[in-house]
Amino acid sequence: MMRRLLIIVIGLATLAIAAPADNSNGFIFVPGSAGFPEAHASTLVELKNGAMMAAWFGGTKEGADDVAIWGAVRRDGRWSRPQVLVREPHIPCWNPVLFHSATGRLWLYYKFGPKPSEWTAGRLYSDDEGVSWSAPEHLPAGLLGPIRAKPLLLGDGTILAGSSVESYQSWAVWIERSADNGATWQKIGPITLPAASDIPDAGARAAAAEKGPIAHNVDSGIHTKLYPPTETTIGIIQPTLIDLGNHHIRLYARAHTRSARIVAADSFDDGRHWTQGHDIDLPNPNSGIDAVRLRDGRIVMIYNNSYNRRNVLNLAVSRDGEHFRMFRTPEDGEGQFSYPAMIQARDGSLRMTYTYQRRTIKYLELPLSAVPE
Repeated sequence: MMRRLLIIVIGLATLAIAAPADNSNGFIFVPGSAGFPEAHASTLVELKNGAMMAAWFGGTKEGADDVAIWGAVRRDGRWSRPQVLVREPHIPCWNPVLFHSATGRLWLYYKFGPKPSEWTAGRLYSDDEGVSWSAPEHLPAGLLGPIRAKPLLLGDGTILAGSSVESYQSWAVWIERSADNGATWQKIGPITLPAASDIPDAGARAAAAEKGPIAHNVDSGIHTKLYPPTETTIGIIQPTLIDLGNHHIRLYARAHTRSARIVAADSFDDGRHWTQGHDIDLPNPNSGIDAVRLRDGRIVMIYNNSYNRRNVLNLAVSRDGEHFRMFRTPEDGEGQFSYPAMIQARDGSLRMTYTYQRRTIKYLELPLSAVPE
């Protein structure tokens, strides 16, 4: 049992302070206003009172020793001022994930270490919806928890955490499964895309031949970088999971492959056993994705609709989970809009956060009526 220490407190008074943000454009904070120049890899959860809480990692730059996990809460259309939720001494933090377990406890999982291949996982919890937090707990070696996207909570309370490992020239997805609210875990995998299935289409071949990076507005620091398909199959990471019903769970994963497309894999026994991966019809420029199954059964994906760029951010919808139709483009311009998080709120709307130019986190709401059949 972790010791309850109020070492990290976000008081109600503090949360009432509005962030210096232009809320009309959805920024959680104005770039440069929060005390750190770079922000990335956000997570989002709806609190029990209907407020939204977001977290991300921020600091001098990705991988710098001063990178910590930051968070903010949105109430009445305004974001609170960003606060540090957890900081590890003299080593960077990465990829926070917020979610509620079946007990109603709010969890924050995160990673720390010099680079992804050397990560250790940490977690802390709140029993008062983020007003105060427990002391951080470091997980045993080999367990990483939800690696970037939110976990899937099954009807019986089982947590399915989509995890992954990035080793030199080899990436693989794992599922970490807990039937006791995170006290113990079963690690299942690896799940990969077989090299024989990694077949580039014309779009991937054209993207692989394109030269870059493509730089614009260099004085402002905004540029469009190329993330080309690989020459060999490296693998898949950062899965997001959906429940298709009748014990059928599907994951979608970020791909670092020749085909440069989102990869799917399936379990037909609530996440205990998994198929290997296969490409679906959406491109992926080696970038994070997220998906939700709406309560009416439709599946919505948020992703970068490109084989090699992260400067366009898109939404697509599917009825079968295999074939998607793009229906909205929240961002299309110079720079980078990436690593989205998405949930369906209790009112049915979609709520999303994503990295905006690596300088801030942007928030977006979309009514359910805006999602086409």
